[in-house]
Parts: sequence; structure tokens; C-alpha cells
Amino acid sequence: MTGDASAHEVFTIALREAGDVVTLRRRTQAACRTLDLTGSPLVRMSTVVSEAGEHLLGAAALTARLSLGERAGVAVLSLRFRWQGERQPAASLLAAAARLLDDCRTSRTDDGHQLVLEQRTTAPTQSLPALADEVRGALLATDGGTDFIEALRSQNRQLLAALEESQHQQDELQRLNTELEETNTGVLALYSELAGELEETNSGVVALYADLEDKTRQLEQANQYKTRFWANVSHELRSPVNAVIALTRLLLAPEAEPLSAEQRQQVTLVHASGNTLLALVDELLDVAKAEAGRLEPHPVDTDLRALFHQLRGTLQSITQPGVHLRIPDYTQHGTLVTDEVMLTRILRNVLSNALKFTTEGSVTVDVTEQGTGPDRRFRFRVRDTGVGIPPEEQKRVFEEFYQVPGQHQRGRTGTGLGLPYALRLTEALGGTLSLDSEPGRGTVVAIDIPAVTPCLLSPGEEAATSLTGQESAGAPPPDPLGAPARPLAEWSVVVIDDDPAFLAGFRPLIDGLVTSVTCVTDSTTAVDTVRRERPDAVLLDLDMPALDGTEVRRRLAADPATAHIPVVVLTATDPSDVPVARLEPVRAVLDKGRLTPAGLAAALTRTDAPPTTLYATPLPLEEDR
Repeated sequence: MTGDASAHEVFTIALREAGDVVTLRRRTQAACRTLDLTGSPLVRMSTVVSEAGEHLLGAAALTARLSLGERAGVAVLSLRFRWQGERQPAASLLAAAARLLDDCRTSRTDDGHQLVLEQRTTAPTQSLPALADEVRGALLATDGGTDFIEALRSQNRQLLAALEESQHQQDELQRLNTELEETNTGVLALYSELAGELEETNSGVVALYADLEDKTRQLEQANQYKTRFWANVSHELRSPVNAVIALTRLLLAPEAEPLSAEQRQQVTLVHASGNTLLALVDELLDVAKAEAGRLEPHPVDTDLRALFHQLRGTLQSITQPGVHLRIPDYTQHGTLVTDEVMLTRILRNVLSNALKFTTEGSVTVDVTEQGTGPDRRFRFRVRDTGVGIPPEEQKRVFEEFYQVPGQHQRGRTGTGLGLPYALRLTEALGGTLSLDSEPGRGTVVAIDIPAVTPCLLSPGEEAATSLTGQESAGAPPPDPLGAPARPLAEWSVVVIDDDPAFLAGFRPLIDGLVTSVTCVTDSTTAVDTVRRERPDAVLLDLDMPALDGTEVRRRLAADPATAHIPVVVLTATDPSDVPVARLEPVRAVLDKGRLTPAGLAAALTRTDAPPTTLYATPLPLEEDR
């Protein structure tokens, strides 16, 4: 064609709904017939126009313009779709149109895009204006409610009526039947082509779906490996860290050989760093549990006044000069039943993060109680006047190990676990954590938790994991060396553990409590030793080569000579991961990293406890990271 200047417009229609596409197809068919464009070309033109209209339906300002032009002395029927925006026709549509029509092309316009479809006719071009007028007249006579298939049916009915009416119309009927056969041939050819394309497309979709399934499995497997790696590494780190803490505790004990002031300071730093590392290991383990859906809260009655008192005393030491830390002396109005350790860690991490990036102004905590009955909630807000967080980074700060880049990070170490860890713990308590921040003006973190956290454990498990007396996480932190305990008169124990570093730190602690201690480092001889020594109690490690602690416990329970001897489990495994059901009955399960003389004495002497009692001593609060 020579372009728009020499083209004669037949009609222009706005395409807003499916009915407009039907009208476009009907008018295109009528124009083709007027130009003697019948048979397969008519079918191809009307089909491609209809498919294009349906593909583009919904694009902004979509119109279709039919016009007549000329090429090589014959009239050319041209349909031009125009629309606004960046939407593009499907590649499969363009490929089909290029095969079925004489020309198919797309281009950009001033305010959008256009698609041009062209088909040559047999009509001469001596008088294109008159030809265009003829087409317009034919369109005016077009029945607005008849589509292509109905037209064929109507044509067949007319042909049958003509056949019955007069034999002399046989020739005309034969001509029409021949035309219909040609049309059917075109439809079948088009259907065959489209069926082939559809089969290829389906094959591609199936292959893509299989590839996506494979990638999904790989991602799930990688995530499982990562979670397993965190859990395993966290567990393996706990044993040497516990040994460091225990040995430094011995060096700092009053009865140990005197240290110089510098040595005492250095050992104290090692002890504090060990506690910090143990807290970080616990965080990694909790994150791994959360990802595996195994982070379970243990709700207890919680005293916010005591909890805030603990936070105030612990965090004051990391508050920068010129910054006011405001934690209220709050007395709650209603009962708060939640996991006190988790809530302490949530507030601790959020406050530590706020203090870390606040060099002047204040960091403030406030709490409100909202709702009544089962809808009652506690809402905590931590406000700071620190550097703030850019809007584009506010979602990413909840990704594990991510830290907002910038000058504010200089000189400040961290793992990027604080806020993600706090979020996971909040969700485990059935609550929500949100953040609102503005660079240069500070950040507000809102923590909303139910007043009563649902307990996910069975009644027996809940009793086994309850905290007792001074073991509440809201109480003031204990002396790092542990409270003194009186020696137990004539009390003998057998300690079964293969870790010499742990035994080196544990032996002085147990020697101060009992009169006789027998250590067994080979678990295969443990049962024979207990049978021979007949101790008052057995202290049993779980993670040992050859026979592990659960198997040793089973054999002790199965032997009538040793079944009555109380067993206290010592483990570096997180207490919530201990297979309590496989150990029953045992007197207690104690965390190696948090042993105190008083706690150990209580476990050895308590006789009014249920068969299996899990003692949990206070978790050391995380150091600033």
C-alpha cells in the first residue's frame, strides 16, 4: 500500500467489549464479499481479525480502522488496530497472521502502538473512492445480529429452499456448494495449522512446567539443607562454647587460684564473649526452628514490671552518651500469659538495634493494653531518634543477614539477625511486628501480641517445660558463676560423658556438691559401671559415640539392678529438642551451658517432681551485635 494518504477509510470502530469484536468480524466479512474476496482468503482474513481483536481487547483507547488502498493495480483491504500504552500482541498471533495474510506488521505511534493486517483482492483500483462507497453501502445493509457461522447456516437453508423450489436453479446451487466446499477447505486448513501450533505450545508449556517443578524441588531442597546446616552447626558449636564458659567460670570462682587484675579482666571478657556467642548460636537455632515450623512458645504468667527492670539494667551499659533510654516502671492492669523468654528476646533485639543506630536523642518504650476478653492484646512501641531507614529498604531489613548499606554501618558490627529474629519470635507468639521509619528522623517498631498465647504442647509436655521460681526470664539476671549451694551429705554420682573439656569444667562444680564422683568417658562400659558403683544418681550426656545417651538410659531402665537409680540428663542440645519421651523416666534435663550449683543440687535432690521434669535456667541476654 502507499500509506494512509492514498487509503480510503471504510469504517472505524472502538473496541471496548466482546460484542465490538463480533461487529468488527461481521463488517470485515461483508467488506470481503463486496470485493469478491471469498473462500479461504475470506476465512483467513476474518479469523485473524477476530483473533487480533480478542487478543488486544482491554488495551487503552483500542480502535480498528478498515480502509482500501492499492498495490500493483489491485485493491488491498487493510485493517489497522491502534491502542495506547506498551501492550504488545502475542508472538503466536503475529506468527499466524504472517502466514495466513499478505502482510502483518506492528509499529509504534505517537501515543502507543498499531498492528496492520492486509489482504489483496481481485478488484481493480481505477476508482477506489467508488469501490469504498460500494463497501460502505454493503455494510449498511449488513444484518447486525448475524455472525459468520449463522450466515453459513442461513445460506444453506436458502440453497435447500431454492433446490426444492425450482430445478432450473440447480446450476446456481452447484456454484454455491462449490464455494461452500472451498470455504470448508480453508477452515480445515486453518484448523490444522492452529491445532499444530496449539500442540507445539502445549508441549512447550509441559516442558516449562516440568522445569519449574524441578527448580522448585531444588529450591526446597536447598532451603532444607540450609535449615539443617543451621541446626547442626548451632548444635556442634554449643559444646565447645559451653566448655569455654564453664572453664572461665572456674577461673573466676572465689575458690580458684588468685588472678591478677589484668588476667581477671581478660578472663571476664572471654566469659562474656562466650555467653554472647552462645546467645548468637541460640538465635541461629531458633531461626532454623522457625523455618522448619518447630519454634513453639511455652506460655507462663509474665510480670512486665520485672521484665522491663531487667531490660533497663542490661541495656543501659550499651546506651551511647547523650542518648536517653526510657523504659517505664510499668505495672500491667491485666494478666499476660506468654513465653517470657521469647518476649524478652524480642524487646531486647529491637531495643539493641535502636540503641545501635541512635547517637543522640532518645530510645523510648511504651506499652498499652487493648481490647477485652479473648481479644485482649498488649501493644509495645519502641521509638528512637536515630538514622532511620529509607523506604526502599524497610522490607529488606526483615531478611536474615541483610544490613542496610551506608555510612551508619561503619564501626558497628552485626549479623543482620536482630529484626528478622524478633519478627519470627513475634509470629510464634501469635502477634505482629511492624516498622515505620523516616531517614534522619528515627524509627518506630510496633509489637502486638495476644494477652494469652495459645499453648502448642500437650499438658504433659507443658508441665515438663515449665519454669520454676527464680528461673523466670523476667527476674533479675543471676550471678554468672551461679548461686552457691550446700554440699549434699554422702551423696555419690556417676557422670557419663565423653567430652573431656566439659568434664574439666564440670568436675569442680560437682565435686563441691557430692562426696563421690565416678566419670565414665566410654558409653559402652556405662551400664556395668553404674551396676558396680550403685550411685545415688547418674548424670548422663546424650550425644556420645557408640552408645548414645538414649540407649544408655534404656539399658539402665531395663536392668533391675539399675532401674531405680535417678538419672539427670546433661546436654548441649537445645532443651526443646531433647527426645523426652524416649528418656522417660528421668529426674531432670539440664542445659550444659547454663549449669549452676544451686540448679544442679535442686535436680539431684528433688523428690516431689513428676517422673520427667525439664529444668530451664535463664537464658543469658544477647550482647549488642
